[in-house]
Amino acid sequence: MNKSQIQQVKLRFGIIGNTEALARAIDIAIQVAPTDLSVLITGESGVGKESFPQIIHQYSRRKHGQYIAVNCGAIPEGTIDSELFGHEKGAFTGAIGDRKGYFGEAN
Repeated sequence: MNKSQIQQVKLRFGIIGNTEALARAIDIAIQVAPTDLSVLITGESGVGKESFPQIIHQYSRRKHGQYIAVNCGAIPEGTIDSELFGHEKGAFTGAIGDRKGYFGEAN
């Protein structure tokens, strides 16, 4: 991507900064968007990790589908599998009904 295209993405998603590393990260996000690759986004708190999944979603073939953001750190310990993958009624104490899970909801 050229600098003008990267600047448009930054404006659209409210990203502030002018480093080469940031431009490269945006470029990579747009490159992986049309693929079916799984992407793991890591970084320190406050660096904007939530912006990159939105970029990838908006430039993907699934952009018209539902986008679900999940803060795994806010999910209580021991329930992450159920939250992400869902469960069936009776699978554990307190499972009073079937639940699809975030991955199922997001397709």
